[in-house]
Amino acid sequence: MTYTPEIQEKEVTGATIWLTGLPSAGKTTIAYELAGRLRAEGHRVELLDGDEIREFLSAGLGFTREDRHTNVQRIGFVAELLASNGVKVLVPVIAPYADSRDAVRKRHQSEGTPYLEVHVATPVEVCSVRDVKGLYAKQAAGEISGLTGVDDPYEEPESPDLRIESHHQTVQESAAALHALLSERGLL
Repeated sequence: MTYTPEIQEKEVTGATIWLTGLPSAGKTTIAYELAGRLRAEGHRVELLDGDEIREFLSAGLGFTREDRHTNVQRIGFVAELLASNGVKVLVPVIAPYADSRDAVRKRHQSEGTPYLEVHVATPVEVCSVRDVKGLYAKQAAGEISGLTGVDDPYEEPESPDLRIESHHQTVQESAAALHALLSERGLL
């Protein structure tokens, strides 16, 4: 006797969508907006928030170039694992160095897993006014150093899959642009 399933599952395409940009650029806000929309459409979605990852998966890492690279590689590994199993993985993480982001992209390519890089290109002047976590104020007061884009480098992506200027559009418009890209790439 052979087993024949009566219902065939629709093939589900996972993907990693990495949102890079300065602190307070709007990465996480856009990711949550898109996650809600994708879930409402029935997609399996996971959001890997950079702050949560640092607390649990990358506890003990600092903010040296090496530690930042290790953090990005850990997140990239988890993202690829989830995406290769049919999950849309949204990763709103600064990832300030191009070589770290490239290594994550190459891991995805070698596994045949879709990967999109989205640059949330909000100018530092706008980010410092938003200052969601108070980092810019702390840096200006001399309480912290090594703030990405101020006194630590941020290497902007040269050719991201999408560039979002969140200071010129609403969160909903930004999420819609990203949704449209997913659709164009056949990932929905």
